[in-house]
Amino acid sequence: MQADESTGSEVRGEFGRQYQRRMLEIRGAFATGASGTQTIAARTAAMDELVTRLWRSAVERDSRLAEGIALLAIGGYGRRELFPYSDVDLLFLQDARVVEKEVKEAIRRVGQEMWDCGIRVSQATRKLAECERFSEDNAEFTLSLMDHRLLAGDAGLYAQLAGETVPKLLQRGQKGITARLVELTRERHAKYGGTLFHLEPNIKDCPGGLRDVHVCGWLRMLDGSVVADGSEDIEFRHAVEFLRLVRCFLHYRHERDDNTLDWQAQDVAAEAAVGLKGRDTQKLDAAYWMRFYFRHARSIERSLKRLIEDLPMPKSARRILLKRERGVEPQAGFRIDHGRILLDPAVQGYVAGARRDVAHDPEIVLEVFAAIARTGCRLGREAEERISQALPLLSANLEEGPALWRRFQAVLVGRYAGDALRAMHALGILELLIPEFHGIDALVIRDAYHRYTVDEHTFVLIDTLHGLEEAQGGAKSEWASRAEWASRFGALLGELPHASVLYLMALLHDTGKGRSTGDHARESAKMAHGVLARLELDQYESDLVTGLIANHLEMSSALRRDIFDAETVRAFAGKVQTPDLLRMLTLFTYADINAVHPDALTPWKAENLWRLYMATANYLDRSVDDERVGAQEARELVDRVSALVPNQRHAVAEFLEGLPERYVLTRSPEQIRTHFRMAERLGEDRVQLDFRYAPSVSELTVVTPDRALLFANMTGALAAWGMNIVTADAFSNRNGIVVDSFRFTDTFRTLEMNASEHERFVKSLHDVMTGAVPLEKLLSGRRRGRRKTPKVVVETRVEFDDVASSHSTLLEVIAQDIPGLLRALSLTIAAHGHNIEVALIDTEGETAIDVFYLTHEGAKLEKRQQRALRAALLEAMEENAG
Repeated sequence: MQADESTGSEVRGEFGRQYQRRMLEIRGAFATGASGTQTIAARTAAMDELVTRLWRSAVERDSRLAEGIALLAIGGYGRRELFPYSDVDLLFLQDARVVEKEVKEAIRRVGQEMWDCGIRVSQATRKLAECERFSEDNAEFTLSLMDHRLLAGDAGLYAQLAGETVPKLLQRGQKGITARLVELTRERHAKYGGTLFHLEPNIKDCPGGLRDVHVCGWLRMLDGSVVADGSEDIEFRHAVEFLRLVRCFLHYRHERDDNTLDWQAQDVAAEAAVGLKGRDTQKLDAAYWMRFYFRHARSIERSLKRLIEDLPMPKSARRILLKRERGVEPQAGFRIDHGRILLDPAVQGYVAGARRDVAHDPEIVLEVFAAIARTGCRLGREAEERISQALPLLSANLEEGPALWRRFQAVLVGRYAGDALRAMHALGILELLIPEFHGIDALVIRDAYHRYTVDEHTFVLIDTLHGLEEAQGGAKSEWASRAEWASRFGALLGELPHASVLYLMALLHDTGKGRSTGDHARESAKMAHGVLARLELDQYESDLVTGLIANHLEMSSALRRDIFDAETVRAFAGKVQTPDLLRMLTLFTYADINAVHPDALTPWKAENLWRLYMATANYLDRSVDDERVGAQEARELVDRVSALVPNQRHAVAEFLEGLPERYVLTRSPEQIRTHFRMAERLGEDRVQLDFRYAPSVSELTVVTPDRALLFANMTGALAAWGMNIVTADAFSNRNGIVVDSFRFTDTFRTLEMNASEHERFVKSLHDVMTGAVPLEKLLSGRRRGRRKTPKVVVETRVEFDDVASSHSTLLEVIAQDIPGLLRALSLTIAAHGHNIEVALIDTEGETAIDVFYLTHEGAKLEKRQQRALRAALLEAMEENAG
């Protein structure tokens, strides 16, 4: 027996070696030009051979497997779509006669032997009767069962499954399976912001990816009456072939089932012209190649949307759409029916029997998109095709001027303008009206900060602005978590006399990125002149648009300064100049930050943006004196703090004496009382810490007598625990008591996953600040992983500004965001004897933007001190990076 088992093991080992040799051959064929479809078919065939051999070997070892068990390929394997590193989905189907526990070990061994061959296996065992039921909690199994093939075993049992069980399952559960499939698809799309236009898309799971191809197939299988027309089939098949090829490329590149089309992969794919045979690829770059990807993904997304739109609509969705439709006046040329816009039929004309089609009339077509913007309805399939085919005639019939602006204005101000503009963009209508927009179609700009392509970023920005209207109305949506700030900024939107101008500016603000001039704001403003001339906006509105575009980065830049410094407000006010422009720029900046990626607009950023708006509005109105009113507000707040601390007004005043106005105006009375109480306890413990944990951003405040390296030691201690500082500030009073606050995120989720670590975390920081534990010891125990290769190489810049502040020298450092950077900077500043008055820490993707307000012995830094500090900072950053 031992000899037989040994011989069998050797045979099975040979099966695995033959399979691996075949994998090398398939990879070689792909490298020399095999298509994605050929590659996945070849791996499927090789897998079929291996699985059936292993099964036969298993049956020879255990005859109980010979009857009543069928081995099936399901899921992607069932569709014969095994990508180079895809998992292999197997189903061991059993009839009622099989005693499961008797064959369990033999079946497990088959899976183990495949793992031993280097294959990731996902196997399931089911009785035939268990395959008859659909469970919403395990819809994935039913979906995988829809793609099934017999590999080996009981053919009669498989015939029952294929001929009776699965057809009955799909017939009985059609509505439930379809509804669950659509729900799962929408949930998956929501994880990616509902858009396919990501800078580094997952080509399997993103909208327009291969998973959507599978959903199309499942929907057609569930409803045999749904058949795509021939033209769509050709476009759809080309898109599928392209994505298959790219996924094979990614698997071989990453040597695992990794489907993210990251920047490095895009560079290599563009250089190799993956999927672009027969094209002139001598000057092909990644951004150009990605446009082919987006074009194919858009084709798949459009096919899926059409299939979903053809499904019976749930009652709840029908009620919402009917409510929206009631607000739409009857229009000549089209009608709305159950959420879809249908064009009137083309009619016979009088000249040479020509047919007159409403799709050729620009006025009616723009009214169609205005209706989409008002209601959120979609174009019907026939309407979409007729408008797409009518582009040449629409171009010939298009008249420019105020009439065109009025119609386009109706699109921009609609609640669902983003959806309408996306539809116009996909059909080529938007570029027909605004050719300047073509340059940013699916344009990828690599900055490791933005999530979307330039055009999609623009549409998300417009979605955000209209979302403020919804928040202002009290509706509950994704804005619920930001209700307070959305309501505040929404109120500004309601005050705008020229809201349509803001939406037009938002649409045009990034068009200059399509030209590599290095200053996209200025280039976008230039390009806007042509649009404004064609639409014939009056001079005031034209100046608003161009002024907004030219200055659309100014408010974001001002937020990187001390917004409580009068010079910051004066400089910013000098650029916006008018209250109207300020309100628009504030709203735009709010929406622009939000449209970068879902987590970019933190409550802290929203609060700072609001404070900057209020300070600048006061300055422009000239209704108040900054310093006098600021001091008055400060005195009022001192009174409120004193009210919280009975009989200690003099002590409170002494604590607050010398602290800058910024401290008083950015802290609540309760926070100031906490800091005052901490200062009272300094006689007991010279380091007082106040830690406020939050899952998103935590805050730590230290109150202690001032001393050298205080800021540097604290940043180092936080870094040693893996905390990423998002902002920090430092203040001191006349008695030399420091109040330093740090807001940070928990990179490794140490505090989130281990509540018991909170106390140890605080004690560790306390020990460093008191000198009980050297910082170097804490840093030496820090986990140091291999630093990732940056996606974008950030050029280091160190700049000084003596004008931005009336009392300090401003130091701005822009550098690669790497661990230890902030500590290296603060140590160097301290070593030169300079004092950090304010520190503003920010990170955008892989770019660290750190701003320090510095003084030396109470005065601004001299030029020689700036030169010496700059050289030392560059050296320190180079050492830290090494």
